[in-house]
Amino acid sequence: MLHTIALLTALAATATAHCTRPLLKEAVDAYILAQTTGQPAPFTTHFDNSTWLGYRENALKLNITTSILATPLPITHTRSFYDTSSCATFTEVVVNSTTTTPYVIGTQLRFTNHKINKVDSIVTKPGDWLFNVTGYAYWTAQENWDTIPEEKRDSQLTIRKAADAYLDLFNNKNVTVPWGTPCVRLEGGLYGDAGPNGTCAVGVPSGVPMTNRRYVIDETMGSVDVLLDFGASGWPDSHLFRVEGGKLRTMCV
Repeated sequence: MLHTIALLTALAATATAHCTRPLLKEAVDAYILAQTTGQPAPFTTHFDNSTWLGYRENALKLNITTSILATPLPITHTRSFYDTSSCATFTEVVVNSTTTTPYVIGTQLRFTNHKINKVDSIVTKPGDWLFNVTGYAYWTAQENWDTIPEEKRDSQLTIRKAADAYLDLFNNKNVTVPWGTPCVRLEGGLYGDAGPNGTCAVGVPSGVPMTNRRYVIDETMGSVDVLLDFGASGWPDSHLFRVEGGKLRTMCV
């Protein structure tokens, strides 16, 4: 009986998790507008107050009225991904500004009852590790995030496994990572070899657990964003991957 109840619960959760891309896009558009204007109140009309889990910024739970969303930012670039299976989105926001503080922001929105019930943002600015908005803004705009033809798309499971293999490598050097060739890696403002023989297998630290992983997978783009806690200190971090043919092709780490 316990197994039956668990199965029914899982099926019910799966059935209610699915969202449409237009619904998710509408919420993302409201998020971007809130960040542009510095007025989060209209964005909050998309929240599901009955299941609300909160707004988090760099792993700290904040009141949205005192968050970065309350500061109007002259956004110069955005890119969004939509996970219709898990009802979640990821949006990259770049503020490449010389008149205000520059930022690179990564935000996951999660939904219940077709409304947002969690906002999870990582906000980086000058002084943060390898922060270089000029380089990042230039290179991220060069990346290929074209829609993948349906017959060539990987499953969400394949995409997630590719990302997990890379993340597991930090704590287990015996993991086999599905490196693709070419593959290009963007870290801060540093960009790898974008040529036909470019590789992302450039080595990673060892003994670094990557925990509390939260995924947004958009198989139409071959993308998966993973928000996580980096290392024993639990630094908030985001890793974005593009997977094609089961292989890692693009990494923003």
